[in-house]
Amino acid sequence: MNPTVQRNTQIVLLCIGAVVTLMAVVLVAGCYLNDSRINANKGTVIADVVSADTLHAAVTMQTPDGQIYSPRLGLLYPTELAVGERISVDYDITNPDLARPTGRDWTLSLLPAVSIAVIGWIAVAVVMVLVAEVSRRLRRRSSPGR
Repeated sequence: MNPTVQRNTQIVLLCIGAVVTLMAVVLVAGCYLNDSRINANKGTVIADVVSADTLHAAVTMQTPDGQIYSPRLGLLYPTELAVGERISVDYDITNPDLARPTGRDWTLSLLPAVSIAVIGWIAVAVVMVLVAEVSRRLRRRSSPGR
C-alpha cells in the first residue's frame, strides 16, 4: 500500500475516533445541562408510568396547578421502571417536558459515554493495526529483493 494512502487512512481513522469521543462528551454535557435546568426550577410530583422499556419511559403527572402533563420525549434516565408504577418525578416547572425520576442525575450518563468512547477507540486501533499490517505485507511482496 502506498505510504501516502496508509497515512491518509490512519488520519481518517483518528478523526473518526475523535468524533466518537466528542459525541460521548456531548452526551454527558447534554445530560448535565438538562439536570441544571431541572435543578434551577425544580418541581417534584408523583407520576404514573404508562409505558416503559429499556430506553424510554412515558409518564403522566399532575402539577400543583392542576395541569396534567406527559413529557413529550419521556423521562430522562428511564431504566428499571415498570408500567403501572407510581414514581416521584423532578421536572422543570418552566418546561414540564424536561423530567427525570427523583434521585437520578447526569452521572448515570458517564458509564455509557465512557463505554462508547472506549469501544470506538478500540475499533479504531484494530483497524489501524490491520491497515499497517496490510501495508507492510504489500510492500514486502512488491519489494525487488523477493
